[in-house]
Amino acid sequence: MLSSRLSPARGSLALSLRTVYETLAISWPTVVDAAFGRVTKDVCDERLRSWSQKVVAHARIDLLVRGRENLEPGRAYLVMSNHQSHYDIPVLFAVMGGSIRMIAKQELFKFPIFGAAMREAGFITIDRSDRNRAIESLEVARQTLARGVNVWIAPEGTRSLTGKLLPFKKGGFNLALEAQLTILPITIDGTKSILPPKAMRSHHDAKVRVTIHPPIDSRAYASNGQGRGGFRASRDKLMRDVREAFERGF
Repeated sequence: MLSSRLSPARGSLALSLRTVYETLAISWPTVVDAAFGRVTKDVCDERLRSWSQKVVAHARIDLLVRGRENLEPGRAYLVMSNHQSHYDIPVLFAVMGGSIRMIAKQELFKFPIFGAAMREAGFITIDRSDRNRAIESLEVARQTLARGVNVWIAPEGTRSLTGKLLPFKKGGFNLALEAQLTILPITIDGTKSILPPKAMRSHHDAKVRVTIHPPIDSRAYASNGQGRGGFRASRDKLMRDVREAFERGF
């Protein structure tokens, strides 16, 4: 993993507050637009693109991206990445552009203004404690991909406290197999140095490396077995291969 050049050890509360400000600065107009029926995908895409670039610039992130040749223009992917920090979000939007929507835990949608803006922009809520609602959320993700919008999910389900990969949740892989989707694995390394989990103060000047791995076509796995047992074996193999891709990026 990367070692990062950090600002003073305690970090900067001002930088964290500036990131919150930039987030609210695109949330307010999205909520207002929704009230007047003016929300469009293109406007949301541009706001997300601009927001991510500002956050990356304010934090003075030294961002290195490898594997851009693995992106096929005009193709929508089920993007999967590891999860080290809240800064994974602006970093990935800065790399991928605005036409991507997150599958995010339902707690984030409860925040005033921010949560409503996420919902109006097409972000997808998931409640892992309710299997039926989780399945409904994954169906929304499938429909979003069918419209040509990338969908991003962190299969760990939460931020890693150590930076090491956590066990994967199965939902995204079930979706990939059932809908025959192409997964784009991405490794994000270094964002934990900007804002570790549960911390309040952010750090400037972190080195962050993003590795875009070759896409993984789930259809090759879906054909490996018949019946429920065969499906589980195919899903587990797909999970292992995505995990191995993540690990190659560290």
